[in-house]
Amino acid sequence: MNELTILMTLATVHFVALMSPGPDFALVVQNATRFGRQTGFYIALGLSFGILLHSILSLTGVSYVVHQHPALFALVQVAGGSYLLYLGLGALRSVFSRWSLRQQPSTLADDPSLLLSSRRQAFSRGFTTNILNPKALVFFVSLMSSLVPSTMSVPGKLSALAILWSLSLAWFSFLAWALSTKRMQRKLNSASVYIDALCGLLFSGIGATILIQVLSAL
Repeated sequence: MNELTILMTLATVHFVALMSPGPDFALVVQNATRFGRQTGFYIALGLSFGILLHSILSLTGVSYVVHQHPALFALVQVAGGSYLLYLGLGALRSVFSRWSLRQQPSTLADDPSLLLSSRRQAFSRGFTTNILNPKALVFFVSLMSSLVPSTMSVPGKLSALAILWSLSLAWFSFLAWALSTKRMQRKLNSASVYIDALCGLLFSGIGATILIQVLSAL
């Protein structure tokens, strides 16, 4: 298999994975819907740099070493699961607060765990959510080890990194843009509380599942 075919296969597999619902997808949906296009873009930027770092660590073998050492991988799982659970519980707490106060669905919550008041916070939320996701670590170790041979040229490996990063940024930025158009905002505004609830359940469910898996393996 020549390098061009490898890169095309890598791009296809990665793009399909990007479109699959998960913490990254949910984070963009929740925050682009709630806080608008700029926040959504900086979350997308943070997510794409998290993916870039995962790709570099996998390509250099660092992630493989972590994955092969149970204690190190367990620490990554605990950190990632705890962070996702924190995001999920924060979203659910905001939902319950809005329902209990009988606020309109369009009212923004003042929960500090959800409020993103700067570009830096939005970028950090995206980067942290991706880089602490242990499922992302396993995915990129598998992706790189199965599709990128060790004999691949340096330009080929750099191209692989560029493809993974640019596809991630393009997809999540498009998602943020599509969800923050005026027409879409009018449709989603009244459903924001339900979007928060679904995202909160997703984050909490994935985080709790990861932590349970770690505890059951002890």
